[in-house]
Amino acid sequence: MGDLRLIHLTYAGSGKPTAGVEFDPSLTVIYGASDTGKSFVAESIEYMLGGAHTPVVPEAEGYSQILLGLRLPDGSPLTLLRAPDTNTVHVHRQDLRTLVTRPADAKVTAIHTASSRNSLSQFLLGELGLAGLKIRKNEAGGTRGLALNDLVHLSVVPETRMVASLSPVLHSSASSGKTAAASVMRLLLTGDGAPDVATGPNAGQRRVNKGKITLLDQIILDLNGKLTTQENVRELRARQARLQASIDEHSATLRVMTDRHLDAVMTRMRMAEERATLEARLAEVGDLVSRFVLLEAQYRSDLARLDMVTEAGSILGYFRMGTCVFCGAEPEHQDPGHREHETTRLHMAVQSESAKTSALLADLLPTIADLRTQFDELNARWASVVEGAHRADEQIAAAEQMSAPLRERMEETLRARSAIERNLDLHERIDELEERRSRLDGEGAESSHRPADHVPNRVLSTFDDALRRTLEAWKVPFVEFPEYDQYAMDVRAGGRRRAGRGKGIRSVLHSAFTTALARYCLAESKPHPGFVVLDSPVVTFRDPITEPVGEDVDLTSNVVDHFYRDMLDFPGQAVVIENGDPPADVLAQARVYQFAGAGSGRSGFFPKPTDGD
Repeated sequence: MGDLRLIHLTYAGSGKPTAGVEFDPSLTVIYGASDTGKSFVAESIEYMLGGAHTPVVPEAEGYSQILLGLRLPDGSPLTLLRAPDTNTVHVHRQDLRTLVTRPADAKVTAIHTASSRNSLSQFLLGELGLAGLKIRKNEAGGTRGLALNDLVHLSVVPETRMVASLSPVLHSSASSGKTAAASVMRLLLTGDGAPDVATGPNAGQRRVNKGKITLLDQIILDLNGKLTTQENVRELRARQARLQASIDEHSATLRVMTDRHLDAVMTRMRMAEERATLEARLAEVGDLVSRFVLLEAQYRSDLARLDMVTEAGSILGYFRMGTCVFCGAEPEHQDPGHREHETTRLHMAVQSESAKTSALLADLLPTIADLRTQFDELNARWASVVEGAHRADEQIAAAEQMSAPLRERMEETLRARSAIERNLDLHERIDELEERRSRLDGEGAESSHRPADHVPNRVLSTFDDALRRTLEAWKVPFVEFPEYDQYAMDVRAGGRRRAGRGKGIRSVLHSAFTTALARYCLAESKPHPGFVVLDSPVVTFRDPITEPVGEDVDLTSNVVDHFYRDMLDFPGQAVVIENGDPPADVLAQARVYQFAGAGSGRSGFFPKPTDGD
């Protein structure tokens, strides 16, 4: 086991001046005016060590990071970073004192619960060598793991708990936490954790168990009513196996049929695409053939007219007298042989035009023949594609016809299997509930053995001596025979319990108890964090109107001086927070912070707007 050391407490925020205090390895004193942030330091330390409540002061507005620097037992630095009102603690294995932007080395949860698997408590207890220790949590002997909060509660004491009448070892006045608190004290004083024991329910638990059994019986009855068959689990599983074999067989057949159907569909799609392409091409070729046939007829008609023109021109030119039928010249203007010459020229023109038209026709006829051949081939391919598409349609229809009954049988089989699975699930739930009912029914009322829950007298006597020496060193009057009453779970002094004393004595006894417990644990090598934080341990200032002196004793400055001088010899680390001024010799030996408020010097934990930057 080792000890932790507090290095610093720092508040950081974007655009905000850093606020913080550094802690001396031995004694740190923070004193000064009220309402300057002194108690805020203790509350912040408690929050950073797993506390649930963020300390709130107006000056903390805008600060987004709280940094608690620690020194681990092996001497290495550690910085815990936690934002206000969050449950995540960022762990950095180095000393950080400004706004942190680097990624964390680890992340843990601040609040520890029974189901926690990665909490700050588990992390720091592991570093302290205290992992695995257990304490009792109830009268039946049930146990839970030691939590960091169990130790922090006994080492970090804010002002509100310092003066409260509640016992220093208790977290609250609820009776449910007393067993755990007593077990923690036993662990710290003896070093022995609570053993795991077989525990039985108490009377209240037996009543709860009886109600649970009644509820389980009703649920089991309802589940039995939902069963749709009288078959037992073995019969259901046998039928399930047969159905699964049938499903596998049907699935194989359906896969074959599905593959056939898919192949036919793909073929049908290809045929449809090809048919569309062929029909478009047939229409195009047919249109060209029609146009070219018309052109062929036109060419033949032109050739026939040219032949007729040649014959008609010759006849007209030779046998008709008068005006020239070729050029329109009157007889008196015609040369000898005029008609023969014009006839020759007409004949030559007709022959030239006939030759061109014949050439065009000669070129056109092979094209028409080629197009007709293409048309015939396309038409033959189209007929083949239509036939292929028809065959694919028949294959698709046949595959669908064959697979339809298979699918129906498959669906029936799957429904039957689902019904079996529902019944098996109901049987499983019924068996689980019956097993749980059997466990509840078979639990004994009491265990034959209970672990020791008291602190041995010799150990308690040693601690009482440490408490007595502490109060004697502080020169506190009227507190004769101080002791820790483990049965009342409170401190006694002068024959009276701490809860029945005045506010001042309650504070002194609480701080003496905390200090003596730390001294004892450190001297005896028992579990302890290794530091104490005491807020208002010796109350000396009392408003004479609102806070009269306690009825049993007035704490003098003599007690305060002796308290501080004794804390200089504290074997661990101590942080003391008070209103009054420490003695001059203590100021010279300890690390001291004076929060002056409106006076000169440091105003408080947080700098004023005009302070710092």
